Amino acid sequence: MPTAEAQIETERPSRYLVQLCQHAAAMGGAHGHRAHRGDGPPARVQAEWSGTLGVIRFDPWGQCTVEATATTLTLRIQAAGKNELRKIRDVITSDLTRFGRRDQLSVIWQHSEGPGADPAV
Repeated sequence: MPTAEAQIETERPSRYLVQLCQHAAAMGGAHGHRAHRGDGPPARVQAEWSGTLGVIRFDPWGQCTVEATATTLTLRIQAAGKNELRKIRDVITSDLTRFGRRDQLSVIWQHSEGPGADPAV
């Protein structure tokens, strides 16, 4: 199972966790919005969160766990395959970059070396 992780230093990690998860939940709302990224079937988006921990599920692609400490927002993606990992990474990166433009948030992903991991992540 391919994985990727990003750690973002910010003065407002909890704010970004909540904003990202609320956005994902709104996408998955009553109309069952699905994320579309490139080829293959879309994903159904669901989110659960508190002020310090969130999980965004992209069914059937995988999920992103979001954790906030006092100064760091940590993102961990576990995906069904390397294409799904790329799709989740692109969605999360795009949203966080947009939400954090005033704070100049930068999302830099580190990949795992496990089977199916994409060295370009």
